[in-house]
Amino acid sequence: MTRPPKASGPHPVRLGLADILRLGLLGIRTRGPRAALSALGIALGIATLVVVTSVPASSQQALMDQLSALGTDMLRVAPQADSDPPVVLPETADAMAARIGPVTSASAVANTHRSVRRSDRADPSDASGISVLAARTDLLRSVHGTVRSGSFLSPTSAHFPTAVLGSRAAARLGFDRVRPGRETGQVYIDGHWFTVIGILAPLPLAPDLDTSVLVGWDAAREQLGFDGHPTVVYVTARESQIEAVRAVLPATVHPQLPGLVQVSRPSDALAAKRATRQTLSVLLLGLSGVALLVGGVGVANTMVVSVLEQRREIGLRRALGASRGQIRGQFMAESVALSALGGCAGTALGAAVAAGYARSQSWPVVFPQLTLLAGVLGAVAVGAAAGLYPAVRASRLPPTEALAAV
Repeated sequence: MTRPPKASGPHPVRLGLADILRLGLLGIRTRGPRAALSALGIALGIATLVVVTSVPASSQQALMDQLSALGTDMLRVAPQADSDPPVVLPETADAMAARIGPVTSASAVANTHRSVRRSDRADPSDASGISVLAARTDLLRSVHGTVRSGSFLSPTSAHFPTAVLGSRAAARLGFDRVRPGRETGQVYIDGHWFTVIGILAPLPLAPDLDTSVLVGWDAAREQLGFDGHPTVVYVTARESQIEAVRAVLPATVHPQLPGLVQVSRPSDALAAKRATRQTLSVLLLGLSGVALLVGGVGVANTMVVSVLEQRREIGLRRALGASRGQIRGQFMAESVALSALGGCAGTALGAAVAAGYARSQSWPVVFPQLTLLAGVLGAVAVGAAAGLYPAVRASRLPPTEALAAV
């Protein structure tokens, strides 16, 4: 006795990834106003996350920049003043300091022990208290200095009798500014005329230079009989390694007599900066967590409501032959696409608001690491998680129950 062949019903058509994505986007297009409101809710949640994390980060960076301006990365190296006989640093002391790994810049000045006057007829006492220093051409970088007027010593001008005045020295010698293209003034140093090419802005990190006249290293050798030995070396280093650099500097700049070399201790602002960064980092982490939680709840709520509203449609499609996997894939694609659109819009909106506020406060525009990427990916991840359970539950809805509710 042969068995009759089993009745086989229609098999659902296999849908590719592109087909499922098109179905998801079709659902978004057919419910335009509702989809727009859902995307808006997601966008506002992600924008909140970006703003809440970026604005404190910009404020923190502005505060860090202000503390850095107090010399948190700078050290001053000089021989002990009371040593007998006097200690003389090697001619290449600044170059040796520059070879230390964490050091970012090293430069030097040297006291020429020469006097300066406004002219050869001026009273020598008029310029008392002003020192004449030989300076390296890269000095400004190491002391965080700027030129108020004119220009600083260059590799070319350092070979000629040119001079740059500190802010207070310029006032005492009668110079207010250097005018390019016009006849410049001169100062009289130890029987030689030096042309003034620049005036420095005040240097809070190196106040000794405010009352100094700086001349080129080579010009000081040729014109003033300078012996080439620096008297002060200025060093800047990475803040995280500043203590380690300070520990090795004496033996580096003067290997023969490291015990007679003094190195300034790191600025008190460095300790304040580290404590402030740690405190603000913890605060920023807490704000990020709260913002992510609020944004995630908003995204999840929006997606749950959006998927549950379509249960009848899901049941009707099941009755027409769609498989459970196709139903899950279609509405998961819709959830992910809607979340991605809202995430991109929210990230752009939050970045624009945070940047605008930072600029209005004259802060640097800073976005925490991976914040923008996390905004989009976070929205997609939360949207997928929020849409999974309702889609699975709706795909299990019996077709008869769905048709009875239509």
